[in-house]
Amino acid sequence: MQTTEPKLTQGFDVVVVGSGIAGLFLAVKCAKAGLKVVVITKKEISTSSTNWAQGGIAGVLDVNNKESLEKHVKDTLDCGGGLCNEAVVRSVVNEATHRITDLVNHGVRFDIGSEGKYDMNKEGGHSEERILHSKDRTGAEIERALTHGANNETNSNLEILENWMAVDLIQKSHGNPSMGVAGIWCLDPQGKVQTISSTYVVLATGGAGILHEATTNPKVATGDGVAMAKRVGAEIRDMEFIQFHPTALASDNSTPFLITEALRGHGAVLMTKEDYINWKKDNKNNLNDFSYMRKYSPLGSLGTRDIVARATDFEMKKSGEKHVLLITEHLNLEELHRKFPTITKKLLENNIIIGKNPIPVTPAAHYMVGGIAVNKHGQAKYKGQKIENLFAIGEVACTGLHGANRLASNSLLEAVVYADRAANNIIRNIDLNDKKITELLPMWRAENLDILTEHAPLRTDTEALRSTMTSDVGIVKSNSRLKRAKRRISHISDEVELVWRTCKPSQEILELRNLVEVAELVIDASMKRRENIGLHYNKDLEE
Repeated sequence: MQTTEPKLTQGFDVVVVGSGIAGLFLAVKCAKAGLKVVVITKKEISTSSTNWAQGGIAGVLDVNNKESLEKHVKDTLDCGGGLCNEAVVRSVVNEATHRITDLVNHGVRFDIGSEGKYDMNKEGGHSEERILHSKDRTGAEIERALTHGANNETNSNLEILENWMAVDLIQKSHGNPSMGVAGIWCLDPQGKVQTISSTYVVLATGGAGILHEATTNPKVATGDGVAMAKRVGAEIRDMEFIQFHPTALASDNSTPFLITEALRGHGAVLMTKEDYINWKKDNKNNLNDFSYMRKYSPLGSLGTRDIVARATDFEMKKSGEKHVLLITEHLNLEELHRKFPTITKKLLENNIIIGKNPIPVTPAAHYMVGGIAVNKHGQAKYKGQKIENLFAIGEVACTGLHGANRLASNSLLEAVVYADRAANNIIRNIDLNDKKITELLPMWRAENLDILTEHAPLRTDTEALRSTMTSDVGIVKSNSRLKRAKRRISHISDEVELVWRTCKPSQEILELRNLVEVAELVIDASMKRRENIGLHYNKDLEE
């Protein structure tokens, strides 16, 4: 049961912004512990990147298998290019079995193999099969289970506000980040800004894929959490590391669709059109010998995402083609249909038959590796110290796990591990007898603001921002393009600031304001990074 009108006068123990795996896991756990919780989500509860995740969640389930645990650690560190926090990596990997068990207890149904054990997949960068999945819609299955759990709590301690959008955090002392936060301003479905007080605020807003024209993210991924946290002084790290998924379906459909890495783990092979023609002429089964990926990685089509995406980008630019091909016709048709029903159905809608036709794919912005710097409990930081009462979990946070490049399927694991840690910290430290101070919080500035009547300029600015980030701050960067992007985004920023100061907020204004701030963070971080590492590649830094 969802509600549209919060009990503002009572205040909350916890405000959670975002309804993906991280936000819902924490919200349900805190509500079950007796805390009064509200979840803010700017669309429906299931509109999150979690719901779109196909691949799965990485984890070694046998806590006594030290060799496998160590391999998971090594794969993560290798993928991260030397920038991972090893202590964080080890703690997350070792916690995997407990958090996956939690998900199962929440009702998540992972696929079971023929021997009655979990069916494990292998994905790019992984040395072993350690990916739990639910067909090719693992994220949707996790979201289903957690949403069910959340709805079961809504009659007691948990409220869910759909079609509400967070505007800004409310500081306890304006301009003093170390004092922490006391609540949040939100835009309600009627366009009015509401003041919501809370002892704790948890940002679980996901990433910022909408910065780029081609993305696997839902339209809500506009960097809201990072932008809000920046505005209250939180430390933002590693924003130059934007992960592009190598295999998004290349189609005329405006709705993005990811072709999971698990398909390559199952044996699918990347080829250019020329590679494919040569292989067909050869009429042999040694597909990998014909793949362009043999030139770039010893793992071929299962190389890490940074290498595969950059190689694909290079091959597309060299040939002038708008996509490459993912080949599956050498694989068992029945198994493809059984393991990848969602992909099979989507391809048919595009007149592509899996196992018979080449699949046109292209890289697309997928995951924001950087974000709000947090400690081991998920608490946001300011000058190395925690910001009181403010947490960030999931993709919006920078924990140190991923380094310069995220290992496939580590994101869902990280989200649930840090959601659990943050929830435990909140439950342990909250004083349920503490009186909420709703009446002392400042109301939103609403005086003398106009209603925006012309939306076309905003849409033009949004399109210009996405075009600039795509052409100048993509998979391969250069000094001149970064400088050009900075000039262009600065101009858009000035325009947005003018609208922001004079007009009442709308979701469109809020999202563009946040996108501009995040774009500037990505550009500045890219200009400061003076080495090619992981997901950051500047051709002017080539040796």
